[in-house]
Amino acid sequence: MRILITNDDGINAPGLAVLEKIALSLAGPEGEVWVVAPAFEQSGVAHCISYAHPTMIAQMSERRYAVEGSPADCVLAAVHDVMKDSLPDLVLSGVNRGNNSAENTIYSGTIGAAIEASMQGLPAIAMSQYYGPDNANLDQPFEAAAHHGETVIRKILDQAPHKAADYPLFYNVNFPPVSADQVQGIRVAPQGRRADTQFSVEPQMSPSGRRFLWAKTGNQRAETAPNTDANVNLSGYISVTPMRADLTAHDALDALKAIE
Repeated sequence: MRILITNDDGINAPGLAVLEKIALSLAGPEGEVWVVAPAFEQSGVAHCISYAHPTMIAQMSERRYAVEGSPADCVLAAVHDVMKDSLPDLVLSGVNRGNNSAENTIYSGTIGAAIEASMQGLPAIAMSQYYGPDNANLDQPFEAAAHHGETVIRKILDQAPHKAADYPLFYNVNFPPVSADQVQGIRVAPQGRRADTQFSVEPQMSPSGRRFLWAKTGNQRAETAPNTDANVNLSGYISVTPMRADLTAHDALDALKAIE
């Protein structure tokens, strides 16, 4: 198996090292793991691509490339340049530092890479590690992902529907904020929404007198509806959410027919 891995935390991020070990085990001795990842952190860029300017790419070592661009740029670079003569069988994005459950999904560059891979016709799985008081101070905060990641991927690949739609499926996996031995299992769950939680900004003055705005997340332990992604994560379960890039509100189509 040929596996492409990328992320949004940057090519030197510890979560990428965790994912590389998972991918090497999945690929097996006859397989290949290729790394095409952002040169610098790209958290929060969603499905952004560098459309208005070129993207620099540099080979760091065999099958390892750093891209001065977004996670989606990295997928484009891999598919149409680095691996164009032999495309990957699977694209893995992550393991992100922090959850990409609920509304975080919309902003996530980790998810953006999986979206782009699916749009290129490739199987794709995004993986993120929820942080909390039970794992943030562990020697290995990514312990749950490191221990359970390969098993989850294999189960998804074994059960994933193979019929392609106009917008193919990709998968969003979030590991709970606990140690590996505290993981309760896997739950297939829809995307949730944290009540009364939004991104915001906080102004701050620099020493030179310039005004800056820092983006802030909301409460990451706020409740979502029962059996949705963040809800099961906070109950100790790995969430698996099948997704598509189709943003149509299908439930609203009939109600809008009257405007035709």
